[in-house]
Amino acid sequence: MRVLVQRTLDAKVEVDGKIVGQIDKGLMLLVGFTQTDTDKEIDWIVNRVLNLRIFDDENGVMNRSVLDVGGNILSVSQFTLYGDCSKGNRPSYLKALRGSEATVLYDLFNKKLKERGVVVETGVFGADMKVSFTNDGPVTIILEKDNSL
Repeated sequence: MRVLVQRTLDAKVEVDGKIVGQIDKGLMLLVGFTQTDTDKEIDWIVNRVLNLRIFDDENGVMNRSVLDVGGNILSVSQFTLYGDCSKGNRPSYLKALRGSEATVLYDLFNKKLKERGVVVETGVFGADMKVSFTNDGPVTIILEKDNSL
């Protein structure tokens, strides 16, 4: 499982010209799954996302989490996080989990975030989405967990 985490001042996702998810201050997450992902990887990533100390404290030091600052999350499915560009110029997506299986894990991931008390907005799984946001900092972190680690 891979998640690209971006600290944001605002973020939104549109499908067919309509806003389907929108947040103010918080985290913009691009979320991808591979064939070996299970609940175990989801639990690890959820815990890491919610406790990642990337928001400034009163001294301007990144020492607060999204939970600490009362931030929200915009979670967007992103199979291209598993694009393999090691051969040729066209990425291979063989490592990305098939949509019918990935949507189950994506829904579970978002459910587990919500269960921890954070507001979670989402895109539409598998749709052609237009994502826009203001990266604050900029702060961008890549989280990855596979069942072999």
